[in-house]
Amino acid sequence: MQFTSEQRLDDGVLEREFTLGEIPGTLWTPASHAPAPLILMAHNNGLPKGQPRLVARARHSAAQGYAVASIDAPGCGDRPRSAVDEQARADLRRAMQAGEPVDEIFESFIGPLVEKAVPEWRTTLDALLALPEIGGPVGFSGWTAVGIRLAVVEPRVAAAGFFAGGFVPRAQREEARQIIVPLLFLLQWDDEGNPRQRALDLFDAFGSKEKTLHANLGGHVGTPWFEVEDGDRFFGRHLK
Repeated sequence: MQFTSEQRLDDGVLEREFTLGEIPGTLWTPASHAPAPLILMAHNNGLPKGQPRLVARARHSAAQGYAVASIDAPGCGDRPRSAVDEQARADLRRAMQAGEPVDEIFESFIGPLVEKAVPEWRTTLDALLALPEIGGPVGFSGWTAVGIRLAVVEPRVAAAGFFAGGFVPRAQREEARQIIVPLLFLLQWDDEGNPRQRALDLFDAFGSKEKTLHANLGGHVGTPWFEVEDGDRFFGRHLK
C-alpha cells in the first residue's frame, strides 16, 4: 500500500489517498492515536470513492472514532471502463427510463462486477489491518451486492450495513441466507431504482439473528442524515 497524499481536516480526521497495485482508495482515520475499528465503505456500482455523499459519511464516522476506507471498484470512478461495461450501463439507464425490464441487463453487468470487486476488497482489507493505526474489528457499509458476498467469504467482517437492496444479483440473493453477522438494512420507501418488495424479501432472507430494517419515505438519494448517525451507533455496538 502506497500513500500518495494526505491532509488533516478541520475535525482532526486524517484523509489519505492510497494505491494498492491497480486499486485506488481513500483512508480516513480519527485524531486519536489508539488503534481504531475499521469500516469498509462501498458506494453503489459505477460511482466513485470521492462521491460527496460517501465522503460526508466517511468523515462523520472517522470523527466518531472509526477508521474508514473506500476504494474504486473495477470499472468505477477513475478506473478504466471497457466498451462492454459502458454499453451495459447505457442499456441499463435506457431500460430504466423507459420502464422496461432490467433484470437480465442487471445480471450481466452487476454479477461480474461483484465477482471482480470482492477479491479487491479482501486484498485492501489485508493491507489496512497491517497498519498500526487500525486495530479491527471490521464493519461493512454500503453497496448491498458486494457487501453480501464479502460478509459470506470474509470472516473478519463482524457487522454490516446495507443500502437499497431492490436490485441484487441472483447469486447474492441466494447467499443472503448465509449472512449471520448483525445487520442494519436501509430502505428508501419510494426508491425509483430499487423495487420495494424485492428489498423486503431480501431482508427476510438474511440469516442474521440480529437484523434491523430502517425504512424512510423518499427516493434513492433521500436517505435522512440521521441514518448516518444511527449507523455509527450500530457499529459502536458491534465494533467497539
